[in-house]
Amino acid sequence: MTKAESITDQAGAQGNGPMPRQIPYIIATEGCERFSFYGMRNILTVFLISTLLTFIPDEAQRTGEAKHVFHTFVIGVYFFPLLGGWLADRFYGKYNTVFWLSLVYCAGHACLAMFEDNINGFYFGLFLIALGSGGIKPLISSFVGDQFDQTNKNKAKLVYDVFYWMINFGSFFASLLMPIFLRDYGPSVAFGIPGILMFIATMVFWFGKKKYSHVPPEPASPDSFMRVARTALLSVGPGESRYGLYVAMLGVAGAVASLAMSFSWGFVISACTAIVMLLAFGGIGTSMQLERARRVHPGHAVDGVRAVLRILIVFALTTPFWSLFDQKASTWVVQAKEMVPPVLTVLGHTFSFVPSQMQALNPIFVMLLIPFNNMVLYPALRRRGIEPSPLRRMTCGIAFSSLAWIVAGTLQVAMDGGTPVSMAWQILPYALLTFAEVLVSATGLEFAYSQAPTSMKGTIMSFWFLGTTIGNLWVLIVNKSVMNEAVIANIASSGFSVMAFQMYFFAAFALLAAIIFGWYATRYQMVDNYRSTAVAKG
Repeated sequence: MTKAESITDQAGAQGNGPMPRQIPYIIATEGCERFSFYGMRNILTVFLISTLLTFIPDEAQRTGEAKHVFHTFVIGVYFFPLLGGWLADRFYGKYNTVFWLSLVYCAGHACLAMFEDNINGFYFGLFLIALGSGGIKPLISSFVGDQFDQTNKNKAKLVYDVFYWMINFGSFFASLLMPIFLRDYGPSVAFGIPGILMFIATMVFWFGKKKYSHVPPEPASPDSFMRVARTALLSVGPGESRYGLYVAMLGVAGAVASLAMSFSWGFVISACTAIVMLLAFGGIGTSMQLERARRVHPGHAVDGVRAVLRILIVFALTTPFWSLFDQKASTWVVQAKEMVPPVLTVLGHTFSFVPSQMQALNPIFVMLLIPFNNMVLYPALRRRGIEPSPLRRMTCGIAFSSLAWIVAGTLQVAMDGGTPVSMAWQILPYALLTFAEVLVSATGLEFAYSQAPTSMKGTIMSFWFLGTTIGNLWVLIVNKSVMNEAVIANIASSGFSVMAFQMYFFAAFALLAAIIFGWYATRYQMVDNYRSTAVAKG
């Protein structure tokens, strides 16, 4: 063995082996796909208010409906990962599922460009994009993880950071350019360009097919998550109670009651609440009786279910963060519409910013903060004996999102008092929220993959994205609540406007979540579920 080979083997044994050569294909795919997604997403609220929903005469009602449509769309985007993860894990594998749903995604963009003045056609396009984007969301990030094994697993964190950096590279240019295309060239062009980028993303992903490591779907197992959970809930021995089953049945009853409220709550709120009830009470009930499953299933299967349930608690506690984060494309855009637009003069040319463009601050801050954190902040913390573990980073991130909304609420109070406020002041809450995003979202992708058992990786990533669905559910519920005249009267008596009150409410919501998350993080035991063997290419 040569010296070079010895050094390579030693690096592989330590997890520092070479970077997989197929990674650039996935990174380039994600950059184009994120441009397409954020290109349409970041102009959606403004387009709905200014064009598609103009048949609603009252501006406040039109704005409320636009926010409802936006967050319903986001709920769909982050709900469909359940479908994509299940199809990939059980039938088609990650590559095939991503490729075919990408074509659905492209069709959705085509509908947006063609049906700019047809509400049914436009909403159908949003549905196809939610299905396509949501279906591939849990898979493309876990597909990145599949390209690594024990020999080079330490490179995975770097790639996840680059992966997330590329997401924001695409998002930055989309956020900066698409509002201008919408203003100057109309909806067909503004929605058509993202569709072209999505087609390019699909082709780039296809070009790398023979170079990827393809982890095949796991065959149906008698010791699957659902079968172990069912055994735990239904098993009963001499002298044993069924308190866990009763708790799970309470969740079923709550889900049925939620669906029965569809006519007053709306289907989306009712259906999402039903899912939350089933997951929450079903998970608690299963954990109460899980040890009974060892009578039928092997220990590793039962331990895997326990690991998943513990991961789901972490995911659940991040949902308040998502309720704050996704409102930057709705509530913060509405706030910016009432602010004074900054004017920039460069080389004799004057540029005036439009409200949707402020969202470009988010990706540019991400691209700055990821290298800053990795090269400056985290090493500085380690020198002081503080290890920035994933759960510590996520705890701080949720807390910083709360701080961002306190600042946004303070700006709103000043505006409500009649003080003209420049849109430039939104730079501060955007910076704080983006710092929170880097700590929560980029970290969460790595955490979700590393903690998931092999047979559940796609599904676990689906549950990670389901947290965003639930976060947007909180937004819909709060917005629905403030439509009540009694609630509006109570808010008015507090001295705050409805928008300012909501901002402070969400800030308090996130701060409470950060405290609970930090407490739970001290009790969570990290595991290492990177695969140990190589898999076939092509």
